This record gives sequence, C-alpha cells and structure tokens, in this order.
Amino acid sequence: MKPESLFLSLLWLTPALPALADAPPLQLASEYAPHYNPADFLVSEKLDGVRAYWNGRELMSRAGNVFAVPGWFIEGFPDTPLDGELWLGRGRFAELSAAVRRFEPQDEEWRRIRFMVFDTPDSKRPFEQRSEQLKQQIASLNVPWLQWVTQQRVSDAAALAALLDEINAQGGEGLMLHHRQALYTAGRNQNLLKLKQFQDAEATVLAYLPGQGKYTGMMGALLVETDDGRRFKLGTGFSDEQRRNPPALGSTVTYRYRGETATGLPRFASFWRVREDAP
Repeated sequence: MKPESLFLSLLWLTPALPALADAPPLQLASEYAPHYNPADFLVSEKLDGVRAYWNGRELMSRAGNVFAVPGWFIEGFPDTPLDGELWLGRGRFAELSAAVRRFEPQDEEWRRIRFMVFDTPDSKRPFEQRSEQLKQQIASLNVPWLQWVTQQRVSDAAALAALLDEINAQGGEGLMLHHRQALYTAGRNQNLLKLKQFQDAEATVLAYLPGQGKYTGMMGALLVETDDGRRFKLGTGFSDEQRRNPPALGSTVTYRYRGETATGLPRFASFWRVREDAP
C-alpha cells in the first residue's frame, strides 16, 4: 500500500456507496430484546453465510447483484421467490465469500455450497404456515443443495438462552426468531429478530488513521460512519495483513460490540469483516 493512502486527513471523506435500484425487497432483522416472548416465535440457527434471494430466474445478493452460478446449481429451483443464505458450514464464511464473488463460478466450489432457505417472500400466509409449506416444497423438488432451514419452538427465555449456548458451543453464530403469525414484510422490522452472543452492525469506511508502535506504516484504525450519521474509530479485530491492506474507502464493514454508550456509540467495537454482497 502506498504510504500516502495510510495518512489521509480526517477531513477527506468518501461518501457511502449508493444502493442499487433493483435490490430485492428483503425482510431484515432487528435485535432481540428481553421484552419479547420467545413462545411467539419459531427459532432457527443464524447461519454465517451470504444472504441470497432467488427471484424465480436468478440468484441475487442483498444489494441486487446477480451471483454467477453454475447452470446445474439452479436447475430444478422453483419459479417462485425464495429467501435464504448461501452457506458452506460454520466458520467458513471467508471461503464461501471468495467462491460466490467469482465472475466465473468454479464447479468444485459450488458443489460444496448449499442454498439454505428460510422464507417465501410472495406468500401471504403467516410464517408458521409459510415455513411448513416451504419444507414440503423443498422436499418435493429433491435438489440436494436446496435445503430448508429447520425451525423450532422454544417455551420461554430460559429455553432460548439454553439453545443459544448450545449453538455457540458448536461454533454457530447465534439464533434467528421469526414471529409465528407475521406476514413477510420488506425492510427492517420486529417480526424477524436476531440473537447473538455479540451484537453486530455495519458502517461505511471514511478514512484510515495511521498506526503507531508496531503498527507504524500500517493502518491503525478506520474512521467509520453508521447509517444514522454516527462516526467513531474502529481499531481492533484486524490481522496484520488487514492492517497492511485495509478495507477499501467507501466499503461497508461489519463490527461487533457490547451495548452502547450514553451518546449512542458502540462499546468495545471490534472489526469483524467486510460485507461482501456483490459477486
């Protein structure tokens, strides 16, 4: 990396990248909170994958980009929309991200990838009914890499916490909660919740702050901005290689944190990864 790119002034800011006009109308999750009744929801594992939307003809990313996939992978998919995650397995996000972002898909990589489906956006039925119909539909299609995401009921907060502990112990990322009686609603709402050991959020990279000590000559921290305009420094969670080649200015990064300060900034924020929406 050129030295001048590491010592950018804080006054030099790069605007957020615009959303694509054809981004699919996905339902997005809010954070779980103690006042919710877990018995009102169906619960599944939160998969550490890449969100994908099947529009009946092609697989699209959350941002609206079309994934380059082998023809055989989508052969046998239905002509109705599906919402899910491309997934390789727990702890394999980096490998998955590299595979789905290629302009020329590699058969040997895609033969290990599964499209894990958890919803049918066009259905007008409550989630509990949609999920059961989806389970039956996917079973009838008999496409091995097209799979239904298992949903289960939990009786109370204690049972939910026990399930979260079990998933974490197995290397999982957390839990997703779909309200049993809710219709599919595009945008962020409280009918779909996420529960993880750590909270996470996204921010846009505005500038690089120079490193000191053993990080001299490398990136020391990122100056980032959230969607609601809050700016803060993100200085932990990076490997040395990421400090030598930090996320691009204007890119979106995901960070983990534990609660917020009185001014609304994340506590103990730590870089997690670059959000990879585009193939």
